[in-house]
Amino acid sequence: MNKHIELVEKWLADPSSVSKAELKANYSAASAVYDAASAAARMANTVLYNADIASFSAAYGVNADSAEEWVSNYHKSVKEQGQ
Repeated sequence: MNKHIELVEKWLADPSSVSKAELKANYSAASAVYDAASAAARMANTVLYNADIASFSAAYGVNADSAEEWVSNYHKSVKEQGQ
């Protein structure tokens, strides 16, 4: 289970069991995790988008320069993602 959720559930069951400082720290930590996950998801979507456009360009005869550019974008985004 997610430790951030567990703390909130503990607080919901007994508000006096968790201090305001703990709740604020939990919020900050959970927000940082959420922000990192959102950034990773955006990068993954970029990788998939570039792969999709490159495939479309090749399949539907869009000029080779365009397809090559999208393939290059795909490889760049994969490299940045660390895959």
